[in-house]
Amino acid sequence: MKLRLLRSAPELHVALFAFLLNLPWEFLQVPLYAGMPVMPHWEAVQACTQAALGDVVIALMAYWSVAVWYRRRDWLRVYGAKECVGFVLVAIGITVAMEWHATLVSQRWEYAQLMPRVPWLGTGLSPLLQWLILPPLMLWMARRHRLGSEVVSKENN
Repeated sequence: MKLRLLRSAPELHVALFAFLLNLPWEFLQVPLYAGMPVMPHWEAVQACTQAALGDVVIALMAYWSVAVWYRRRDWLRVYGAKECVGFVLVAIGITVAMEWHATLVSQRWEYAQLMPRVPWLGTGLSPLLQWLILPPLMLWMARRHRLGSEVVSKENN
């Protein structure tokens, strides 16, 4: 019973596809961050995995923000452009704030010369594109996976 409740949680499906889509993106943008290309292999893998887990948190925060706005935790079941745009905008807002804090305030990381930056934000273009391109795919895959899980669950009962 508890496993069925967990499988039916929309957040589980969002988290799964947020991780699966963001992990390769993190690896692909390694050359865009200072020091990453020369980092020891295992440290770079850990850094990219940690970043992808942070992306999962961003996705969940965006998901819950839309859920609060529409007063529907299960909006993933039936969503449209408004929910998707809300999800993207919240995620971009969080990303811009985190990139600003990490690069300017705490100096946790630095952009390499290869990273194009959005002039009026100073944020790298790659993190912005990440949260423009991946979320629609993430939501679509999470919805399909969730609905498929429900069908399989019903067939097994």
